[in-house]
Amino acid sequence: MILSALLEQQFHLPSIPKVVALLLSELGQPEADLHKINRLISTDPALTSRLLQLANSSFFQQSGKISTVSEALALLDLSHVRMMAQAAAEVASPKAVPGIQLPQFWDYSLNVAKVSRSLATLVRLNAQAAFTTGLIHAVGELAMHLAMPDVCAMLDNEIAPLAMNRAFVERTVLGYCYASVGAGYARMWQFPKPMVDAIEHQYAPFDNNVYEPLAGVIHLAAWRARAKEAGLSEKGLAVTYPDAVGIALGLNIDMVLQQDPFDWAAHT
Repeated sequence: MILSALLEQQFHLPSIPKVVALLLSELGQPEADLHKINRLISTDPALTSRLLQLANSSFFQQSGKISTVSEALALLDLSHVRMMAQAAAEVASPKAVPGIQLPQFWDYSLNVAKVSRSLATLVRLNAQAAFTTGLIHAVGELAMHLAMPDVCAMLDNEIAPLAMNRAFVERTVLGYCYASVGAGYARMWQFPKPMVDAIEHQYAPFDNNVYEPLAGVIHLAAWRARAKEAGLSEKGLAVTYPDAVGIALGLNIDMVLQQDPFDWAAHT
């Protein structure tokens, strides 16, 4: 399937059942806690994508301006959030995407979000926008598995969806990867341009005269999270570290691994 045809497909990203249940419970309280609502939505890539799509719609006249959950909640009435959560409840399932282990995907996405936020602070970018972008950076992978499960099943037999070289294999076979798909939807959903650019260029942040620092941050955070999924040794980390991206941002491997600390020795 060509990219333009894939982007015409309608799909519903599945949410985390427990998060949706807690969110609906909080929204049903006489005095809903906005901070708790913010925290809950910010753990779920699907809810975050839905909320940003709604906030950036032409209805609210803020298209291309809202990049974080807190900004969206400041703009929207809680009735809009409740309707969104009720719709999400209908597709909240850990088995809704063929070929994807959603609990693993959700944990991975949140890991990328947290590391992105930390790295963004180091290079003086908007930390919350980096968190949001990191959280949703791989929703294109879900879209691909929903739109063309047979093709993705073939790819999954060759390389796991969260493997470090997944984007390379997808680009080799299809001519595009999850980054292209995610950016395509983000553009249609009228997300802020820096966010769209970061999602699109996360695979190769500084190729073809592109310099998008947020894309570099997402690239490094995703490398770190995928290295964790792969259980890389200290040598494996050193060999696979994307030096060119790190140098461009002034971040060495130790700086990246120290963010949101993870006990690599115990893991390997």
